[in-house]
Amino acid sequence: MLGKLHLLACWVLVIGNGAVGTWSLVAIRVPKLKNKLLWRLTAFVQFWVFVQVTPAATYLNAGEGNAGSFHVFYGVLSAITVAVLYSYRSQLSQHLHALYGWGGLFIMGLGIRALLLL
Repeated sequence: MLGKLHLLACWVLVIGNGAVGTWSLVAIRVPKLKNKLLWRLTAFVQFWVFVQVTPAATYLNAGEGNAGSFHVFYGVLSAITVAVLYSYRSQLSQHLHALYGWGGLFIMGLGIRALLLL
């Protein structure tokens, strides 16, 4: 049960971060796309990284799963990436869409890599 929940959460992480990352990068060229919905969805999928880690940790601690060390590494690195993006938001306020666009695509890539290691 927890394994399937973790897998579903990982797909939400990959698709969600890819979508808002792409949206944010396109919004640099198309200012019409810069709106509150973009930032709400970005906040949701960035927070989802931490939501996704919870069933993963529970699953591993329950002894039901046997994830490789690199799978865990990519999960932890995703959470660290969210923290780094958040910490640089005020310093890079002029380039916020680029920061969260490339950051979202990076998190998507980490999620894909973690999925391949399952």
